[in-house]
Amino acid sequence: MARFDLIAVYLMASQPNGTLYLGVTSDLLQRGIDHREGRYEGFAKKYGCTTLVWWEQHYDINDAIAREKQIKGWHRRWKLALIEKTNPTWRDLYEDFLLPPQHRRSPDDNP
Repeated sequence: MARFDLIAVYLMASQPNGTLYLGVTSDLLQRGIDHREGRYEGFAKKYGCTTLVWWEQHYDINDAIAREKQIKGWHRRWKLALIEKTNPTWRDLYEDFLLPPQHRRSPDDNP
């Protein structure tokens, strides 16, 4: 399988308006798999942050790291507003990478 490099700053959530995890990666597709499968011990795994609710592409990893640091300094309500501006239903955006539209789940669907 070909590697899919996508430098991104991203927010994962445990549920709508739940616990948030902010990260940066040079491979968003792989990082999503890592979070979903709980491959790494830490905050995201401990609090069940497995739903990709927001991401922003960058072309330079240093720019992405700077943006991550900026957002980490924000109040929670600002982070929520950032998510809800582009994803008001808290849909799992990770599915955009993997599934055609007819197979994507709605936030109201039971897992």
